Amino acid sequence: MCLEDLEKRVRKLSMRATEAKMNLHDLAEELPTDWEKIPEVAAATFDLFKDLSAARKDLKAARKAEA
Repeated sequence: MCLEDLEKRVRKLSMRATEAKMNLHDLAEELPTDWEKIPEVAAATFDLFKDLSAARKDLKAARKAEA
């Protein structure tokens, strides 16, 4: 994957992770309403941040290799 593609991936994942974080925050603020959704929303947030972390590592490695 080229550097530009990696940068786009990081930006997209960052936006999605921020949205997931806000969804989790909103869910927490509304407790005890919809408490059943906690595992689903938390798992989705976890997965997005895991993907974002991996993409950032890939981007960092690609930038280092390019330098």
